[in-house]
Amino acid sequence: MLIDSHAHIQSKEYADEREAVIARAHDAGVEKIIAVGGAGDMSSNTEAVALAAAFPNIYATVGMHPHDAKDVGDDELRKLVELAAHPKVVAIGETGLDYYYNHSPHDVQRRVFTRFIHMARDTGLPIVVHERDAAQEAAELLRGEGRGLRGVIHCFTGNYDAARAYLDLGFYISFTGIITFKSAAPLREVVQKVPLERMLVETDSPFLTPVPHRGRRNEPAYVRLVAETVAQVKGIHFDEVARATTRNTAALFGIQSGLE
Repeated sequence: MLIDSHAHIQSKEYADEREAVIARAHDAGVEKIIAVGGAGDMSSNTEAVALAAAFPNIYATVGMHPHDAKDVGDDELRKLVELAAHPKVVAIGETGLDYYYNHSPHDVQRRVFTRFIHMARDTGLPIVVHERDAAQEAAELLRGEGRGLRGVIHCFTGNYDAARAYLDLGFYISFTGIITFKSAAPLREVVQKVPLERMLVETDSPFLTPVPHRGRRNEPAYVRLVAETVAQVKGIHFDEVARATTRNTAALFGIQSGLE
């Protein structure tokens, strides 16, 4: 029993077989999927909410990726606040800072991230954070502006010092199929150190497909491979990882799970 805590299954990559993808996830033991908005443009948010409204086992988040921060103004923020009121919306995001690709200027990313932190605080929803090569600034903004905000650092790829800073803020750390890659030994060391009770698993579908499917489109069914790798790295049973990450995800996003 698993929850894919971060997937973009509302995207065009699944247009021809979305229901089949959802069915395969269920068959693989994935009981719920969080459809994350904000990748590309505003339509990713409206489509995520529509998908969540159509399927009982899917929930949505609304936000804008830091790559697109330059395109976020007051109109977009107002629309996102309206979408966030939907009963199947469980978080604000994804949002954050990405200093690796620099698709939006750093000062714009910081300003928009701060606005989303405030939106999460004002709505009472947790926040889904994308952070790459900006751990210190992201943690500082969350510490200074979040005021006890709950959330998750999705697709974590940093070192343990960065993870520790987020853990100290009360955040969860989420891992993707990257941890299955041969080159990801340093990240698996972080997996070993992060407490299981503070960990989520995700696919970030359609990206970051885990081994042995690497090179093909990712999908929520493959979150099982991420959880299996966590179990191997920690030297514990898969069921323990599945129970813990399901419980963590349900607690963060305020949803029920089959464990209850």
